[in-house]
Amino acid sequence: MATEIGDAIRSMVAEKNISEELVISTIEDILRAAYKRKFGTDENAVIEFSEDYMSVELASRRKIVDDDNWYNEVTEIPLSEAKEIHEECEIGDELLIPVDLKEFDRISVQSAKQRAHQSFRDIKKDTLYSEYKAKEGQLIIGYYRRQLPNGDIYVDIGTTEGLLPRRNQSSRESYGSNDKIKCYVEKVEKAERGLRVVLSRTSPELIRKLFEVEVPEIAQNQIDIIKIVREAGYRSKVAVASRNDDIDPVGACVGLKGNRIQTIMSEIEGEKIDILRYDTNPANYIRNALSPAQVKDVVIIDKNIYHAVAIVEDSQLSLAIGKQGLNVRLANKLVDWMIDVKTQAQFDEMDIAKEARFRAESIFGNGEPIFEQEQIPQQEFVATEVAVEAEAESFVEEDEIALSELPLDSMLLKKLQFHDVYSVEEFINLSDEELAGFGDLNEEEIIAIKDTINEYVDIVEDEEDGETEYVCPNCGASITMDMTVCPSCGTGLAFEVE
Repeated sequence: MATEIGDAIRSMVAEKNISEELVISTIEDILRAAYKRKFGTDENAVIEFSEDYMSVELASRRKIVDDDNWYNEVTEIPLSEAKEIHEECEIGDELLIPVDLKEFDRISVQSAKQRAHQSFRDIKKDTLYSEYKAKEGQLIIGYYRRQLPNGDIYVDIGTTEGLLPRRNQSSRESYGSNDKIKCYVEKVEKAERGLRVVLSRTSPELIRKLFEVEVPEIAQNQIDIIKIVREAGYRSKVAVASRNDDIDPVGACVGLKGNRIQTIMSEIEGEKIDILRYDTNPANYIRNALSPAQVKDVVIIDKNIYHAVAIVEDSQLSLAIGKQGLNVRLANKLVDWMIDVKTQAQFDEMDIAKEARFRAESIFGNGEPIFEQEQIPQQEFVATEVAVEAEAESFVEEDEIALSELPLDSMLLKKLQFHDVYSVEEFINLSDEELAGFGDLNEEEIIAIKDTINEYVDIVEDEEDGETEYVCPNCGASITMDMTVCPSCGTGLAFEVE
């Protein structure tokens, strides 16, 4: 019996990867369950293992009572019987009475066995779950085992099998017996029969983990992967940024002679990967996202709905759009903008006011225009400026002074027009709080506008605004000179003209 217990403990620890403490605890629970079934309680059960775990003893702790007060034969023992076991014992002492495991009835033994089997199944399941739950979100290497009729593949990943569903398989890949498969652990969950480990070969996170392995700068947090978008089997786009100005994030990911990116692409069966630099300026980010196409210009159409137009040369149009729209579709997902790709001729046919450019510059510009205006012929640019000024003057009333008539910087005018402020009167009627709400105007620019208005415009208060106001001396209500009685309190009124 002792040898069997010792061998069973060592076997579970070695083969089933279950901790020794957990095995001992489970055996104790089983013996307590059998004891309780036989005696009705396990409160006085005492279980002791030898130091080498080769033997286990089960005993019953009983309190010594007077023979006349002995009522509970499970938890108590009469003094006369106790004297036979230990001559020096007294009433109130406790004795450990050994219990022979062979004395348990068949039902108790059967119940203990069933409990043991269930306990060890649960332990194995919990141990496996803990082991693979820790690997969730990581890469794992396994070997092809079998494929189901629905296309799902079972992969041997060590102590259990992982499931690679058909939806998580790349269209480029096929597998044979014992083929090695590197997968991303997508999800680990408990199932009715053991464990369910869901693997993936199509997740963008697979690309991220491959980059972390191949590019030390990413693993060392010198380069950040901002976002990854992917259509598995066809193309992925990876936006990267460097925390160190001395490190080129794109060059580091590509590697010397492209060795790093080639290694990653070989892991995904040659799927194309575009690595591009992340930029906080949306126009530049959109330009980068459409690589490998060369973008001539980017026009922000509506910042509120994130709509932009990318202008490319005729020769770059098909490359920018991609096969079946793949390239522009991935770029849309990467930057979270709706991007239309047009040639210059197609863009000129669109009914888009040039004001869209100026509004975008006032929002996203940082002192330098974000659009390549040198590409617009000078004559066309001058005509555009005149058209914009004429359009601005159309919003000014006849008795108002247009801000464009003052010697204000053109960029300040564009910013004011973006907030629908076209005349001097509209500007001076704005409160300080409203001006502060114009995020693209700083305090120095507001002061410059006010100084220019004060220098070139004479502001005269309306005569009506200068009328003297009178109040009733009795109640304080507002009155006028043509009144003889206060309308509020009835007090008689008289006005003396000096």
